[in-house]
Amino acid sequence: MHRFYAPGFVLQQEVVLPEDEAHHLAKVMRLKEGDLVAVFDGLGHEAAACVQKIAGRRVTVKALEKRVAAQEPGIAITLAQALLKGDKMDRVIRDAVMLGVAAIQPFTSARTEVPREAVRAGGRKDRWDRTVIASVKQCGRAVVPVVHPTLALPELLRAEHDVLCLMFVEPRQSAEAAKAGTSLESLETRVPGKATILIGPEGGWEPQEINAALDAGVTMVSLGERVLRADAAGALAIAVLQYIWKDF
Repeated sequence: MHRFYAPGFVLQQEVVLPEDEAHHLAKVMRLKEGDLVAVFDGLGHEAAACVQKIAGRRVTVKALEKRVAAQEPGIAITLAQALLKGDKMDRVIRDAVMLGVAAIQPFTSARTEVPREAVRAGGRKDRWDRTVIASVKQCGRAVVPVVHPTLALPELLRAEHDVLCLMFVEPRQSAEAAKAGTSLESLETRVPGKATILIGPEGGWEPQEINAALDAGVTMVSLGERVLRADAAGALAIAVLQYIWKDF
């Protein structure tokens, strides 16, 4: 059954789909009035629904009965990802959403090659939000994770106080990081309610950024000896942590 984002739907009432969703239903999927679909509100609720009316760019559906969506992870993980070039950030967000993250926090760092202003002016945030919706629809979730406004790394470090915060580093990048590093196995007994994981840019972390993170109480973690692509490290880190914490 095709799934569509219908924020604010109420059972046994009609709701108008957002314009992007209406276009996808009528023009891409070519569904018709009377067809059965599923709708979700982004807050965890899902229902079977019937297409009531298609009029140009306006599509109305009626939520009929409750459906069970994919279960959400017990641990709310925020992926803090340094901005990446091109469409790499889209892929990072897509994979993170399908793995069940609660939020994505883009940030800039010393070696980030995408200016923060380019995100504000280039429509990337709108594209990321569309990527989130598409990924939620594909993986069966009914919760829409938020993509937060882009921060600078110092702002991000100041903002993190009440969650387990992990910075993934290359094992030989910093003597300070190696000395303060935590093994993945040791995290089995540190099961949090929330966690934030920091993944650096394509050029890696600057030593002073690692030191600043250590001063802020961030835990250093390595995924092994191999150097991973910045657009692959986040998904791997999420999957490994969910396995260690038995949250899958």
